[in-house]
Amino acid sequence: MEKSQNRKPFQALRDLFHPVDLTHGTCWRTILQFSLPVILSYLLQQVYTISDAAIVGQTLTAQEVAGVNDTTSLVFIFLQFAFGVSAGFCVITSCCVGCRDQAGVRRSMAAQLVLSAGLTVLLTALALVLLDPMLAWINVTPENPEVYRAAYTYCGIIFAGIGAQLFYNFICSFLRSMGDSVTPLLFLLGSTVLNVALDLLFILVLRWGVAGAAGATVTAQLISTVACFAYAFSKYPDLRLHKEDWRITGLDLKRHIVQGVPLGLQFSVLAIGIIVMQSVVVKFDMIDGQMVSHAAQNGFGAANKLNSLIMTPVNGLGAAMTSFTAQNLGAGYTHRIRKGILQSLVMAAIIGVCSVGLGLLLTIDGAYLHIFLSADKVTADTIRFGNHFLYVDFSMYLLLCFLFVVRNCVQGIHSLEALNTAGKENLNGKLLIDLANPYIYKDGHISLDSKWSGTTSLGEEAQKFLPDTKVVKTLNYLCNHLMVHPRQLPEAITGFYCGNDADAKAEVAVLLKDFGWEDTLDLGNISMSRYTEMLGAFWVAALSATGNMDWGIKLVR
Repeated sequence: MEKSQNRKPFQALRDLFHPVDLTHGTCWRTILQFSLPVILSYLLQQVYTISDAAIVGQTLTAQEVAGVNDTTSLVFIFLQFAFGVSAGFCVITSCCVGCRDQAGVRRSMAAQLVLSAGLTVLLTALALVLLDPMLAWINVTPENPEVYRAAYTYCGIIFAGIGAQLFYNFICSFLRSMGDSVTPLLFLLGSTVLNVALDLLFILVLRWGVAGAAGATVTAQLISTVACFAYAFSKYPDLRLHKEDWRITGLDLKRHIVQGVPLGLQFSVLAIGIIVMQSVVVKFDMIDGQMVSHAAQNGFGAANKLNSLIMTPVNGLGAAMTSFTAQNLGAGYTHRIRKGILQSLVMAAIIGVCSVGLGLLLTIDGAYLHIFLSADKVTADTIRFGNHFLYVDFSMYLLLCFLFVVRNCVQGIHSLEALNTAGKENLNGKLLIDLANPYIYKDGHISLDSKWSGTTSLGEEAQKFLPDTKVVKTLNYLCNHLMVHPRQLPEAITGFYCGNDADAKAEVAVLLKDFGWEDTLDLGNISMSRYTEMLGAFWVAALSATGNMDWGIKLVR
């Protein structure tokens, strides 16, 4: 009995390292279990910045501190883009995980490795070439040499190490998309401790100043990235790439770019706003082009770091919802998506209220400033500038919480209004392959919406909505990884299709054969969608009973 009891804590600890299946369990508990390690990871990422700022603020001159604070926004724009791109890429991976497509997961990893390498070269070159113009944009120029030198040195080293940050975000996002949010947390914890140790070594012992702060961050991130990749391939043998996984098509790259780049740009928009604000803040410390004070720069810099820290929990919740919605979309569980979104909004509101309350407490007498600045740098003006920024920001925080969650959920769901967005005129004369089923969730069961069954079907209604488009219904009755790889099954299954246009159906038949479908059958006009959509409902029922997605229907004739 004693041994059994002793095993429970260890078993619970081991369970933390198992990926979370986001397609099962009570929605809010699953989201909370998955998001807590993500939130802690994000908090630790903030410690990177905070440790640099705290050690620099306590040990270096006011001019050097101002230089580091001024460049935070510049570094932020590139790192946020890298972070957003990685989060977007993982949508593709999560969908593959949701439908149990291991080959798709590996292809997604290969595509992300190629794209991450390309982005590293592009972003590093772009950041270093534009460094001087960007510093001038925020009014940091050689006319104020000490601040300029500190800013240039810090930014230059951080930008040279963009690749470490990008690949680290990539492997962390990839693991989270598989349901593993604990492994990234543990490696980030080790990296954070290493960063602090290197900060103390480079700044206090070796006296490398601002260069030491930046060098410590890049070095710790690089070591953590290499270690996390090694551990991931060791823990998940299925992730080890084979020769065929590297046969990346233009379509593979396009799918990831379409998901990653828009989210990266969304993340960067916030950073652009901070840069504009930073350029204005610097002017508060200047008279006739000369810097006479550093109160505004240091006050805003400290307040911005506190704000980033306060925003971290809800940002982590939002990132977790990207994987939640994408996995459930891949599995076809749209009812869980709706329920999960509503419950995550409630959690976001609770987190938002608690975060604002903590932030307001830290503004009393500028308490947070003493974390980032030595006592001689904390003045009445520093407190005034920092607190005014925080008061305005906190007033809109609840709205921002909802935005974080909804934005990431939409990223994971894709666009449900794609046809309306595309416009009828843009689809005229084109072939539209309809893979969808009109499911509803009621009383704990998934079924076809009655308004789309019996007298009509989703395929028919799509054809009515787009009278000049050639709609063909097919492959809506099996898991998406089998749609394009039916030969994964040991025995050939039948691919049904239907539509009003004979030429369009002939094109689809050729496409199906290219995918590997050996047996196909033309069922007739688009009204036959009523029956293939019923097959989709049958597939859901069979999946619920067996838990197995890897099967199809074979017509023996």
